[in-house]
Parts: sequence; structure tokens; C-alpha cells
Amino acid sequence: MSFLYNIFVSLLIFGMKVLSLFNDKTKKGVEGRKQSLKKVKEAFSASDKIIWMHAASLGEYEQGLPVLEKLKENYPGHKVLVTFFSPSGYENVIKKKHIADVVCYLPFDKKNLVKDFISGFTVELFFTVKYDYWYNLLSELKHKGVKIYVISALFYERQSFFTSYGKWFVKQLRENVDWFFHQTPFSLALAKSIGLTRSSVAGDTRFDRVKQLRKRDNHVEYISQFIDGKKTVVFGSGWQAEETIAIDIFRKNADLKLIIAPHDLKRVEHLKKIFPDALLYSEIDGVKQQVNNYRILIIDSIGLLSKLYSYADIAVVGGGFHDAGLHNILEAATFGIPVVFGNHYKKNPEADDLIAVNGGKSFSEENAAADFVLFLLNNEEELEAMSLNAGKFVDEKPDSTELILQKILF
Repeated sequence: MSFLYNIFVSLLIFGMKVLSLFNDKTKKGVEGRKQSLKKVKEAFSASDKIIWMHAASLGEYEQGLPVLEKLKENYPGHKVLVTFFSPSGYENVIKKKHIADVVCYLPFDKKNLVKDFISGFTVELFFTVKYDYWYNLLSELKHKGVKIYVISALFYERQSFFTSYGKWFVKQLRENVDWFFHQTPFSLALAKSIGLTRSSVAGDTRFDRVKQLRKRDNHVEYISQFIDGKKTVVFGSGWQAEETIAIDIFRKNADLKLIIAPHDLKRVEHLKKIFPDALLYSEIDGVKQQVNNYRILIIDSIGLLSKLYSYADIAVVGGGFHDAGLHNILEAATFGIPVVFGNHYKKNPEADDLIAVNGGKSFSEENAAADFVLFLLNNEEELEAMSLNAGKFVDEKPDSTELILQKILF
């Protein structure tokens, strides 16, 4: 099976190189990996002790960050390495202030590439977030005596581990991972059913992360002037389905404000065609005296969304009306507002939990979601009840980071 896995990795590399000729995102990942070895060799020496976090993309990075920050706080003499598989994670983090000494792409999982990458420094602790497993990397790290953890682990029944050909993958995890910190009891039970007994439930570290969001300065210039005391719906990481909801709400309620932050900034031009009278955030400084006259604000920059939720009365979070996957609903819920989203969220157990406490609601059709938002806007008592439920839902979650650190401090 090891032979077949290495063939798979080779095919993956070949496929990504071909796709990079036509896809800018894939090209960034392929080209970026050519710099990874150089980055670590320039920043680290053989005597450096490294804490290494790997995240598939931006969401997993945010999920792992509370743990990484606490580890750095407890071990200030250690250097920090953060790796990504996806360009969407790398591109966002590299542009921001971060605690890592090196941020780079994870090398492709071929034995020679992995050995070269980790040959020049000493990794004392490695953790991956949620479920991004690369077996040659795990094997080489374990061979060097590195402590390996998975935080916010999430097992589900359709993973390869629970198939007829999954025994080899399970064997790699059993031999190489020191401990799995699971998000849910169900995930823990699945792991134990296949022999991954070095496991415990620690909860979802994203709750720790979104609790931190409340404590920072969430002011965004001109947003209060734009809202001007009116009810406001924020559309976070929206796709086409969420745009349809926005259109419906806009037409049926003339006394509210909409803030639309698309998932992809390439959709900004399309949004301006849908809403020709909307204001772009990049242009707001030029009309600051009249900003309250606009009903729709389109966010054409990155990094503002989690702060914008603090201004909202209701959030509509994108990704749940198709198989791309639901975006982070906790960033909205932490500010105590109802969260509305599509029903495609099989990898997001927090969505079911938020619905169960009546802090959020999912829909299979856009028009039903729009009608519900309009209902909330016209029913203050229900709006307040759902808002309280959403905030309480986040408040009552345990400090997952603390539970994890109790076990992995070295």
C-alpha cells in the first residue's frame, strides 16, 4: 500500500503542475513550494528547536492558532514554523502580522522532499489541524522522535479509514500520532472503533479563537455612519446563492442596510452589476459625508469580515448552498447574532449544534432563507431570542486550548 500511496502522490504532483498552467490558485501553490526549502534553510539552524503547525488552509490555521500562540507563550525560546497545503491559507497569512518565524507551503509528500525539508533543524513538536494527514511526513517525523498531535480532529464515516482499503492509512496514524484531540464524542468513538485509542475529546479550538475576537478592537472606519442606526444584515463569504438572498431581501425591505463580503473578490464586479447603486468599501472615503445615504456596502478588500459581524443584526454565511462547504459561522455567532446558512455542512458539526439551540437556521432553498431573514427583521422578540442563544452557544463551550496544553506541554 505504501507503493500505491507514493504513486498517488506522484500523480497528485503531476496533476497540480498540469492544472497550474490554467489555474492561478494552483500555480501559486506549485511555484510557492519551490521556495519552501530555501525559506527554512535561511531561517533555521541545526540547533534551533521548532514548534511546527500544519494547516490545510486558512480555516484550519485559525483553528490551530490559539494552541500555537499558547505554546509560543510557554516556550519563547522555540522558533515557530507554519505550513499550508492550500494557497488560500498561505496567501492570507503571509500578508498579515503573525507569530511564525517561517510561513511556507508544505512540500509535496515524497520521501526525499520531506527529508530535505526537515534535515536542517530540530522539530520538537508537530501538530496538524483537523484532518490533513501526509504519511511520509508523519513517518519521517516519528523516525526522528518528534511528538505528533492532531488537534480539533474530526472523523466522519465517509473517510477512507472506514473503507475496505483504509487499513494501511489507519496503521500509519496508529504508529505515528501520539494523541488525537477530537472535536466531538462521535469523532472520538469513530477513531476508537478503528483502534486509534490514544484519543480524547477536547472540543473545537475555533471557539477559543472566536472568543478572542470579542476582546480586540473591532472598529471598522465608516461602518457606523453607513448603518446609521438601521437594522443590518452582513453577508459573509457569499457565493451566488447568498447574492440571490440579498437581492430578495433588498427588494422586500426598504428600511435596512446590507453589507456584502464575497468569498472571492472577483465577484465584486458582478455584484456592482446586480446592485449598481451600491457603495464599494474602497471608495467610501470619497463619499464619507454621504455614506449613510447608501443601502448596500460591498466589501472589496480582505481581512474585515470578522470585525463586520460585530455590527450586524443578522448574518448570512456563505458556502452552505453547494458542496464547496460552509464557511465559518462561529465568527458571526460569537457576536450574539442569528446565523443563516445553507444545508450543505456535513463537515461542520457546530452548525447542527447552533441550530439545536436556536441560534442559527439552515435552508435548502435561497428564497426560504430570505423569507426567514425578513421574518426576523420584523419580529424583534424572535430576533433577540436567537441573538442571545447564539452568544450563549459560544460562551458555554469549554476552553479547548487549555485542555490540549495540559497534555502536550513538554
